Amino acid sequence: MKKLLLLLFTLHFSLFTLKAQIQAPKELILFYTQEWKGERFADGRPKVPDELVKRLANVSIEEAWGIMRGEGFNNQFEGGFQIIHPEKPLVGRVLTAQYMPQRPDMEKPIKEKGKTEGRRGNTNSWPIDALQINDVYVADGYGKVIDGTLIGDNLGNSIYAKSKTGVVFDAGVRDLEGLSAIDGFVSFTRGYDPSAIKDMTMTCINCPIRIGRASVLPGDLVLGKPEGVIFIPAHLADKVVNTSEFIALQDEFGHKMLRENKYTPGEIDMKWSDAIKNSFREHLKTRTGKVYLTPEQIEKYLAKE
Repeated sequence: MKKLLLLLFTLHFSLFTLKAQIQAPKELILFYTQEWKGERFADGRPKVPDELVKRLANVSIEEAWGIMRGEGFNNQFEGGFQIIHPEKPLVGRVLTAQYMPQRPDMEKPIKEKGKTEGRRGNTNSWPIDALQINDVYVADGYGKVIDGTLIGDNLGNSIYAKSKTGVVFDAGVRDLEGLSAIDGFVSFTRGYDPSAIKDMTMTCINCPIRIGRASVLPGDLVLGKPEGVIFIPAHLADKVVNTSEFIALQDEFGHKMLRENKYTPGEIDMKWSDAIKNSFREHLKTRTGKVYLTPEQIEKYLAKE
């Protein structure tokens, strides 16, 4: 353990001292997300396929939570947000930003470095420039709302134009009326205030951050619904989505059988008999709506029943 911590410290220190930059070095992102074996963005973030991101919208918080806890991920959910457009799910790939209370000797070199990297405007606009379609801007603003409004409706429109999603802020926003008018923009924040951002500095883009009780890495998938938000490690995205879809198909079938009095609650809730499994297979052939799982995947799940 001591050797691992020493290696991590050495890597982190050397990367930032030899090549200081606002964006977390690609090597650091690769280090933290090494369990992901798929495609990546140029910045190093895992690039979970768009189709999987889209399918995540139909997954419930409870299903995702249960699957992830089974994998040992117990600190991935946070609630207690104020939500703009709670009727719409928020799904996407995480782009993180870290904010800290302002101090002049820290802010000055950050802004100077930003100029050398061609960055314009205040530091709270810099993460927006890095957004791509299906990204979600997730920021640790240490819970600040008064003078902690990371965006207003101008930046909100820019965020939606670039990502077509929304934001998760452990901080506040302003211009609630204007943000609410952006059709499709979904935000989870700590509150609303008319004040502008003050005495805060954006210190890093795509570093590991904390949102309440959740640990968040760049490239995670985020799922936001009225209960709150859950952050899914990229390497578990496929398992969470596929398993959740199978559970949803099971529930759909079970409810239908109970309404039609074809099976008893005890039969549906216990290990399925071969007769029930066959009925389930027939149900899948006649139901309306697309089934994303392949027949082979479904049979694997049924074999575990």
